[in-house]
Amino acid sequence: MHIVITGAAGFLGSRLARQLLDQGVLTDRDGAQRTIERITLLDLAPPVGLDDPRVRTLAGDIADPATIAEAIGPDTDSIFHLAAVVSGQAEADFDLGMRVNLDATRHLLEQARSHGKRPVLVFTSSVAVFGGDLPPNVPDNMKAAPQSSYGTQKAMCELLINDYSRRGYVDGRVLRMPTISVRPGAPNQATSSFASGIIREPLNGQQAVCPVSGDTRMWLMSPNTAVHNLIHAHGLPEGELHAGRVLNLPGLSVRVSDMIDALEQVAGTEASERIVWREDEVISRIVRSWPGNFEATRARSLGFLADKDFAQIVRDYVRDYVRVAQQS
Repeated sequence: MHIVITGAAGFLGSRLARQLLDQGVLTDRDGAQRTIERITLLDLAPPVGLDDPRVRTLAGDIADPATIAEAIGPDTDSIFHLAAVVSGQAEADFDLGMRVNLDATRHLLEQARSHGKRPVLVFTSSVAVFGGDLPPNVPDNMKAAPQSSYGTQKAMCELLINDYSRRGYVDGRVLRMPTISVRPGAPNQATSSFASGIIREPLNGQQAVCPVSGDTRMWLMSPNTAVHNLIHAHGLPEGELHAGRVLNLPGLSVRVSDMIDALEQVAGTEASERIVWREDEVISRIVRSWPGNFEATRARSLGFLADKDFAQIVRDYVRDYVRVAQQS
């Protein structure tokens, strides 16, 4: 089996690649366990720390059709399409967001179509496709009404993947992902970046700014659960997708103030006191347009997982990143 991962130098892409390499097999749409023979990792810069003979790294512009053609060949069985310009950056630079989030996805779909192999395509969409007057628990049949360029671009990609799947060019599975927290590394330009920063920076002994009010409700998923759900989506039998290719994934609904309470529970008041409350009107407006809770009935019935406790997410981050850094 040959797998392509776009956005592979990012945190989620690199973590997904490591998990696939560790398990060595991947369930296909027919339920068969297939050996992973090659993984092509595509990003602007080559991913680091993945020294494995099964790995091929490719650095290039994902919006360039030639780069996509080099990554996706007639032997490509599966594609995990994670590459994107994040929400805040897409809002600040409309042309860049359209080029990377929409145009690159169209090039990828056309390249997959050209080989006639109909690869499985797992695409990460976002809760940013929703907006406006939302109910407390968003149902599966809630219409998309994005309030940002990023959400609009993701919604357009959802429609494209649905139609390419309907016509038999790809076998698409679209996952509307919750905000991933806690991410390691440096802050990025995602509007939701603070959802990791208000935990990560205090645990690293640094000050963090929270740009939204404490009663802001977030729909979250841990990195471990996100990777599990990406792999689970790949192995879904195609017959399970007759009701639609787009899935609202289950997550953990939590207020920002509860996130900070969980930080204090795990790391004490010294950590929580490193948070400075400084509301940013633009960030707050965008985040409040996102739903804070979902029913996610269909995804739950298909076996997708949700985290149950934010304090445990914080403990897992401490175990995987903070203690490792302290010991090195």
